[in-house]
Amino acid sequence: MAAKKKTTTKKKTTSSSTKKTKTSTKTKKPAFGGYAINFAGRKETVEQVFGKKPIAPSEMTKKIWAFVKSNDLSNR
Repeated sequence: MAAKKKTTTKKKTTSSSTKKTKTSTKTKKPAFGGYAINFAGRKETVEQVFGKKPIAPSEMTKKIWAFVKSNDLSNR
């Protein structure tokens, strides 16, 4: 009787060292759409801008933009 030979298959291994990673230096990008708002040096409090009563987030957004436009805080 002949002995049976066992055949083994080798699995292909992928090493993580073969993968290339992209390294780039981060540069500061301008604000989305090029629109920037600068609140530096303002003396107003949040209470002065929004009022004393609780308001919804949508109302906050409206009041912030009204404040920005009335005080010329944007770059446009």
